[in-house]
Amino acid sequence: MSRSRKSFPPELLEQLRLMPVRVALDVLGLYWKRDPDFVPMKDKSTVRLHVALGAGVVELLATGSKWYDSRAEKGGGGAIDLAMHLLKLDFVAAVKLCTNNKKISGFSG
Repeated sequence: MSRSRKSFPPELLEQLRLMPVRVALDVLGLYWKRDPDFVPMKDKSTVRLHVALGAGVVELLATGSKWYDSRAEKGGGGAIDLAMHLLKLDFVAAVKLCTNNKKISGFSG
């Protein structure tokens, strides 16, 4: 007998994948600060963000929904990847965390 699997609506997953990094950090409830001294070398819209995580700080380069953790040398895009990376969550837990926060309803992509 097979179990029926629940899945997340594709529209929700797309919304989370397109979410800008700064919005995603707010949705995840993480404290972050933009580095005002950072000068991007390639894309002028890239910003450097310092994210408080436990007793440490993670440095992210962010361009829209794309992010890169310069110290861990890993990157991704959108809120799901970011939650999985920063908070060490699996996919389902990351989606649930992102959607449990009421701030997501104000983001439309």
